[in-house]
Amino acid sequence: MDSAAGPTTGSPISETEALERLRQSEDPSQQYYAAWWLGRMRSQHPDTIPLLRMALRQRRPRDPGAGVEENAVARNAARAMGKLGPAAETAIPDLLDTLEDPDDGLREAAGRALGELRAAEAVEALCRRLASGPAGAGALQPNSPRLVEPCEALIEAIGEIGTASPEVIGVIQPFIEHPRPLIRSATARALLQLTGEERWGHILVELLGHPQLQVRRAALMDLGAAGWRRAHQAISATLAENSLKLIALRGLVERGHGDPGEEELLACMDALL
Repeated sequence: MDSAAGPTTGSPISETEALERLRQSEDPSQQYYAAWWLGRMRSQHPDTIPLLRMALRQRRPRDPGAGVEENAVARNAARAMGKLGPAAETAIPDLLDTLEDPDDGLREAAGRALGELRAAEAVEALCRRLASGPAGAGALQPNSPRLVEPCEALIEAIGEIGTASPEVIGVIQPFIEHPRPLIRSATARALLQLTGEERWGHILVELLGHPQLQVRRAALMDLGAAGWRRAHQAISATLAENSLKLIALRGLVERGHGDPGEEELLACMDALL
């Protein structure tokens, strides 16, 4: 799950001002806010994508000792492009290039954006990043709690894109045994999306009972994203915020099919309001 949040302070701005803030290069904080704003507001201005592409290229080599997020503007630019739909398809080559960046946070943002854009041409690169499996891509970085690759984001992107070849499934399925429950949840979600096999849905339902709230929240969102309607009762009974359960149930309505029907799902949602 993507936990990145946008700025919460500052006066409201217009689309024109957001574009101007992104165009200048003296104040990265203004660019950071502008990139977030343009994605949040789903800007379709003709200058939006070119400026976001320019911002995505505005990155520096990763310096772990710097203590600052030197690539924050580029990350927000990638996140924004993932929200802009077909208009952002011209940026797919830039996002693919960003998957090769040494900054794992940038790779995460680019991977999520490629998934949101359903970029089929990204599957090969995403799989290559994950090919070393839980012991490689899923291992801890030296002296860090972060993994070698942003596995959760890359696996979710593959599920969203929907290329269900045996080779793709073979790359991501080993991550169902990863020690981190968030990685297992993302893997079950992707495998459910790609194969439709109920066993992956059952794994997500099991994670709804995990003792950590963060894991239960992730499983809720993953079930909603996969649209597995058989989980509706388990979703309703999860020990988590009603707002998140409603989002997950809405996902079942919008993305799922089969039983239960929409009427029963909407009744579950009404009971939570």
